[in-house]
Amino acid sequence: MGMATANSGGSEGMELCIFDLRRGQQEGQELDKILFFFPADLPFSTQLSVIGLSEGLITFTRIFSPEAACELIEAERHSHVFYEAEPDIWMVMVVEKSKEAEAIWRIDALREVLKEIHSLFMMFHGPVREMLEKDPSGGLTRAHLYPFVMDYLSDFLVGKKTQLPSFRDCLKEFGTVQMLTVGREAAIEVQSLVRVLESGAGATHCYSLILFQDLLVSTTLSPDDTINLFAYAVQRFSPRALSSGASSWSYLRRGSTPSHVVVGPTFATVSVSDQFHHLPANSPSQDNSYHVKRPLQHNRWSKAKDGFLVTDIWGTETGSLIPSTPTIWLQQTGERMYLCAYQYKSLTLILLVPLSSILNGEQGVSLVKQQVLEN
Repeated sequence: MGMATANSGGSEGMELCIFDLRRGQQEGQELDKILFFFPADLPFSTQLSVIGLSEGLITFTRIFSPEAACELIEAERHSHVFYEAEPDIWMVMVVEKSKEAEAIWRIDALREVLKEIHSLFMMFHGPVREMLEKDPSGGLTRAHLYPFVMDYLSDFLVGKKTQLPSFRDCLKEFGTVQMLTVGREAAIEVQSLVRVLESGAGATHCYSLILFQDLLVSTTLSPDDTINLFAYAVQRFSPRALSSGASSWSYLRRGSTPSHVVVGPTFATVSVSDQFHHLPANSPSQDNSYHVKRPLQHNRWSKAKDGFLVTDIWGTETGSLIPSTPTIWLQQTGERMYLCAYQYKSLTLILLVPLSSILNGEQGVSLVKQQVLEN
């Protein structure tokens, strides 16, 4: 896969920032608007320069297009990609253009990367704005955003460099779900399995997702929630992800084979430091006053003897050594759900049960799992 190379220092390479336009508007408080910045070791003056330029472009373009502000600015050496994740919460990626040859840009694909970061963050933590309202200092938000985004970017880490995907690969991967085509008889059996799963859970309105290897077979979730959960499952606890112990991005797998070499330049390859693996001492996530779970960390899921997948990412209940069951937020309904995943060979069954329907916590979840196994 042909890549353009750039250094991480200064304004070269790739920069990714998340900021809140409602914060830091008074002189001397400008740092308050920064919620995330990569590379984190850049001086604050440089970070504020990037965000100040982005804020100015957003404000200027809103004059001419109030309903849809800035989406892309093409400069001589860089492309600035904008995404308004939530009202006045902006994500901006600045990518250096290739100096070796004229790069083939697919800006929509880069914006899809930003959208996926936000969608997955919302699935595990809820909206950024709500987190800021809960802790107006911004410390809670920064403590969660920094390790989350860095863990996400680690999927693109090849050696000591970040290999952003090519435009062709992005078009195939982001915001899409790979479906498994089944015949009529198999489809009927799948429908029966879904009914058994959801009735066995005993909840009034649970949801299910069924995968075969890395392909989707069935879902009762909304399209947006299906995309988010499918992406997470394929990356972190599909049979392929568990067996390889590494990222399950298919374009990274393709990139290591000669048959899929892309001729010509693509997005940048960015040199990075060890901050992917060891968060800097001055990063917001090092504040121990916040309990921060890191659902995108690698090698944290495993299969228990009963076939259910377990992880210690969510910690344990007080006075217990048993890992807590993972929970996620549904984008469509705003409900918080227990995530129960069962795996048999190449088949993965994901059951989402509302927290509100289980009164006694982990004991209730264990009962649901037992009922599912019996059925």
